[in-house]
Amino acid sequence: MTRPSRVALVTGAAGGIGSATVRALAAQGYGVVGLDLREAPEAENAVHVVGDVRDREAQQHAVDLALERWGRLDAAVAAAALIAGGHPLWEAPDGELTELLEVDVRGVWNTAATAVPAMLDGPDPSGCRFVAVASAAGSYGLYHLAAYSTAKHAVVGLAKGLAADLTATGVTAVAVSPGSTRTDMLDATAELYGIPDPVVFTSHQLLRRLLDPEEVAATIAFCCSVEGGVLNGSVVHADGGFRP
Repeated sequence: MTRPSRVALVTGAAGGIGSATVRALAAQGYGVVGLDLREAPEAENAVHVVGDVRDREAQQHAVDLALERWGRLDAAVAAAALIAGGHPLWEAPDGELTELLEVDVRGVWNTAATAVPAMLDGPDPSGCRFVAVASAAGSYGLYHLAAYSTAKHAVVGLAKGLAADLTATGVTAVAVSPGSTRTDMLDATAELYGIPDPVVFTSHQLLRRLLDPEEVAATIAFCCSVEGGVLNGSVVHADGGFRP
C-alpha cells in the first residue's frame, strides 16, 4: 500500500456521501480509514472498520488504525447519520429524538473527541481538518422533521464550538450542509413523506435537480485540504441553493 502524505478518517463510509468521500479522498492520495455499521470493500489506500459511531471505543480503534498504518491523522469527516420523522413533533414516538441525538450528534461528538487529539499530536496540526456533515435541516426547520432538524442544528453548533476550542492550534473545524442528494437517506426521506419518487425534492433547490454524492464529496474533500482551513468555524452550504 502506497504511503500517503495525508490521512483521513471517514464515518458513515459504507454508503451515500460517506462512501463518495472515501473515494474522493483516496483518489487524491489520502490514506483513508472508513468506519460504518455495514461492511464495505477496501480499496487502494483505503481500509474499512465495522463499528458504531455511538461507541467511543470503536471510534478510537479507527483512529488508532490510521496511526498504526500511516503514523498520522490529518482529517476526520463525520458523515454517519440516520433520519426519522414524517409526523409533527407532538406525535413523534418515544425515543425518536433520543436515537437521532445519539447517532447524528453523539456520533459526531465521538469522532471529534477521538480524532482531534491525534491531529493535535501532529506531525502537522496546522494542516488538520475536522468536517461535520450536517444538512440543510441544520439551517431550516423542515416540515415533519422536527427531531432531525434539532439534531442537525446541534451538529452545526458542535462544529462551531469545536472551531472555537481549537483557536490558534492550527486544527480547524467546519460543517458541510448538503441539500437533497441521491442517497438511500433521501429515499428514506421520501418514504417518510409518502412520496414515490424523491425527484420531487428538486423543486426546493435552485439547481432544480438532485445532487450527486460525488459533488458533495468534492466539497468535503476541499474542506479536508490544507487550503480548506480558511473555512474554519463556518457552514458550507453544498445544497444547490436549497429553499424549504
